[in-house]
Amino acid sequence: MLEQLKTEVLKANKRLQTENLVVLTWGNVSGRDPETGLIVIKASGVRYDIMTEDDLVVVDPEGNVVEGKLHPSTDLPTHLVLYRNFKNIHGIVHTHSTFAAVWAQIGAGIPCYGTTHADYFPGVIPVTRELTPDEVKADYEKSTGEVIVETFRDIDPEVMRAVLVKGHGPFVWGSSASDALHNAIVLENVAKMDLFTKMAADSGTKELGSAQLKKHYDRKFGEDAYYGQE
Repeated sequence: MLEQLKTEVLKANKRLQTENLVVLTWGNVSGRDPETGLIVIKASGVRYDIMTEDDLVVVDPEGNVVEGKLHPSTDLPTHLVLYRNFKNIHGIVHTHSTFAAVWAQIGAGIPCYGTTHADYFPGVIPVTRELTPDEVKADYEKSTGEVIVETFRDIDPEVMRAVLVKGHGPFVWGSSASDALHNAIVLENVAKMDLFTKMAADSGTKELGSAQLKKHYDRKFGEDAYYGQE
């Protein structure tokens, strides 16, 4: 079942480690099949270096296990909320990557200081509000997804494809599991650049001008994009 998707999700999960986005088992990748709506996600607590397709779990949009013998990632409820609300995404990555997590822990969105950031994220990468004690106690992982959706009430998730959950870490998405991984790699690198920029310039740091920011994003993702090959 969904063998091609399983292969893609497995490779993406393994690359979390080789791309230095995770330590131990601190992260997960899922992919959604656009035809059936079924979701493939890694099993909870499995090491990336020994992971095989048997360590992946197939679930339906409500989280019921369709295939697999192991427990799915504990972050599955967050993924499910995002898939239900962000209709056109088909891959999600969650990590505790160092530099993105630093911004999440200080509770700050990542400002756009340069064109590397603007190439992928057209402005400040948002941070959620802190979850309330009741939200944490009642259904923590589902509440995490809901606070992300709340944060994107006036933001297009197909344009801004990442968020920081305050005190926690990043969730990143894309058109596929591979695309979401790509965006997660970019996020960690711009989080590092922007943190160092802020530290070096301190209060004198200025964000990139709006015209240059828009130009860099549009040349990759705009209606008349011209970056790369046809």
